[in-house]
Amino acid sequence: MAIDPSAKIHPSAVIADGATIGANATIGPFCVVGEEVTLANDVELKSHVVVEGWTDVGEGTVIFPFASIGHIPQDLKFGGERTKLEIGARNRIREHVTMNPGTTGGGGLTKVGDDGLYMMSVHVGHDCIVGNNVILANNASLGGHCIIEDNVVIGALAGVHQFCRVGRGAMIGGLAAVVADVIPFGTVMGDRADLHGLNLTGLKRRGVSRAEISGLRAAFKELFATGGSLKERAAVMQGETDNPWVKEVVDFILSESSRSISTVNHG
Repeated sequence: MAIDPSAKIHPSAVIADGATIGANATIGPFCVVGEEVTLANDVELKSHVVVEGWTDVGEGTVIFPFASIGHIPQDLKFGGERTKLEIGARNRIREHVTMNPGTTGGGGLTKVGDDGLYMMSVHVGHDCIVGNNVILANNASLGGHCIIEDNVVIGALAGVHQFCRVGRGAMIGGLAAVVADVIPFGTVMGDRADLHGLNLTGLKRRGVSRAEISGLRAAFKELFATGGSLKERAAVMQGETDNPWVKEVVDFILSESSRSISTVNHG
């Protein structure tokens, strides 16, 4: 056990031999920290938090009561292999959140980036790769092997199907069921989520220029027009555009994926 002398640990907390606790970490009442857990400097476990398995929690992350972090994947194929959960810095992980480590079949790592907000009862499944500045609202769930890029917002009670990708800056509406990949900066909604446009609010908040947004809107209209092939249109556009936001979208569409792309329902 390696506990920095500046760490503040409530006497009712249980810290297993082998755990590493960084400087100025705070571990509140009735928390449990497993033997392969590393809590970086300034991590705070509020109370009744359990962190288990081979789990690293980054500097300044705060975990709220009754969160269950690092317990074995919810995968019947899991046979006790040593796999990892890596959580970045300055995240806010709220009550009843669950985050599971990876599986050997999925690369052995679940990775959560920096500066995220994971609201009450969020689930991050095994082998997910989640970027920076991501927000998952209450009860949102990620199936296994999802890739969630930076600055994504996922609404309350939304679910993302296993192996789906959600591109940078996209927004998922509350209660949506996402069963196909979502382009960067797209907005999807619905019980089987269709693409409803671009996340213009998110683009403006990030300071994207009006001209670049206009170019992205024109490209969106062309890409998701009726008839023909989305990938063929994207391939043509890839060679013609100098707008970096458009390029990111077409590169996403043309990259390899086990899922289809969420499209506009013209009906």
